This record gives sequence, C-alpha cells and structure tokens, in this order.
Amino acid sequence: MSAAPQSSTGDLRTRAEALGQTLPPLLAEAEMLASTVMMGEHGRRRAGLGDEFWQYRPAHAGDSARMIDWRRSARSDAHFVREREWQAAQSVTIWVDPAKSMSFTGDRSRAPKADRAKLLGLALAVLLLRGGERVGLAGLAAPRAGRAQLLRLAARLSGEEAGEDYGAPVTEGMVSHGRGVFLSDFLGDLSGIEAGLARAADRGVKGVLIQVLDPAEEDFPFDGRTIFESMGGTLRHETQRAGDLRSRYLARLAERKDRLAVLARAVGWHFTTHHTGAPAQSALLWAYLALEGGR
Repeated sequence: MSAAPQSSTGDLRTRAEALGQTLPPLLAEAEMLASTVMMGEHGRRRAGLGDEFWQYRPAHAGDSARMIDWRRSARSDAHFVREREWQAAQSVTIWVDPAKSMSFTGDRSRAPKADRAKLLGLALAVLLLRGGERVGLAGLAAPRAGRAQLLRLAARLSGEEAGEDYGAPVTEGMVSHGRGVFLSDFLGDLSGIEAGLARAADRGVKGVLIQVLDPAEEDFPFDGRTIFESMGGTLRHETQRAGDLRSRYLARLAERKDRLAVLARAVGWHFTTHHTGAPAQSALLWAYLALEGGR
C-alpha cells in the first residue's frame, strides 16, 4: 500500500497564487493602508472579562442582576457593576453607508465616496483584528475575530449595493457597551441619523462618525446653467446661475457639520469630515485613536 505523493513546492505556490487572486482587491488595498499607520501600544486597560479589579461603574439598562455588586450598591441609592481589567477583545461594529449618494464623484480621476468609505472601514477592521478585537458589519456580519472574519468583511464590502438615495445608520448587530463606526456622507434626513445614534447610545455603544465627502461637495465649483440631480434620480433642480447658490449651499453644509458634531458629542461619540481628495491615512489614524480613547 503506497502513500499518496506529497504536493511539490511549485504546486503549493500555484495554489496560493490562485487563492490570492480570488481575494477582493479592496482587501489588498486596505491591508496596505493599514500597514502605513503607526500603531501605538495596543491593549490599554479596559473593562472586560479579566480577573483583576478595575473600577465600579453605574449599572446600565440591560445589565443582569448577577452583574450588580450589591455590597457597593448598598452604600448609595444607585446600583453599581464591578468591572474587571480588560483581557478579552472588545467588539466593534462598522456601518458603511450603501446609499446611492455615496457613488458620487466630482472628478473621474477620483474614486467615488463609497470606495473611500469601504476602504477606511476595512482598513480599520485590519488594525482592530490584528489587535485581537472582534469586528463586524452592522446588519451583515456579527463581530468576530481572526483572519477568516477579515475575509468575510472584505467579501461583504466588495459586493454590489442597492440602497436608497440617502442612507441612515444601521445598528443591527451592535454589541451592548461595544464600539461603533458610522461611515457616510450624512447628507440625508437628519432624523434617521439622530435615531441611529440614539439606538447605539441606548446600548451603551460609543464610537465615531466619519463624514466622507467629495471635494466638489465642499467647494461647490459650479457656475452658469447647471442641473443638480440626486444619484438615484429622485431629486432634480435646474438653475441658470449656479454660482448664486454657492454661499447658501456652503452655509447649509457648515450647519449640517455643526449639527452632526453636536449630535455626536451628546452621546459621547467623535465626529470628523474626510475628503476623498485627501490621503486616507489621516482619517484612518484619527478613527483608530478615537476608538482607542486617544482623542
């Protein structure tokens, strides 16, 4: 009875190359971007499942009775939970807006907003997963750890989307007291954004809002006869003097940014705006530090 022949080095290389060709190009780009970000010391002391006492915190809705430290709670009118030093991975849930508005680009030499948002989301997942954390996609993939999860996230983000004209944050799958990331242009109805943040806050989730805009949406370089139409075609406006709208448009955009910043602060989140004409590294580093409590 003879043994089966072992694969040669050449065969293994061929199989590895074939496997690599099946991976989404987005993953390769995200891993390259993540490698450019200098990571600080990971594993700061955080609340989790370790054995060493860390701190007391007020009990939140959803905490079970067995989590309450009744001896500490007896000394006040409130209930307290005894937290321990972080030794287990936290959960981060990322939402990347699939709306049609994200497909806008003001210059064919630039990728659309959706591409940049997906790149930032996946690159952030690379950094977090390398640190041993669990990462998921809101409504699409529950938070998990490991390389297999990264491949799963890349496949999900590389798929075709068919959203509405403008999106609203999805919180499905967010883990109580975990962290969240919302990536969008946030140009839709503010009520949907407010509702998404409120749902996340109700679960004790803290996180970051990253508004991704095309430079044309910031500069409003339009003049003369112009037809403005939403990417889904549901909204349309024609004007003979687009330049006359510039000051009003820029004022409304500034007002929108201010409102988003206020909404984020109200629930303990961080907010920033990123332009697709700018390098992605700065936005990725900002998000990573903000999630880690660096800002």
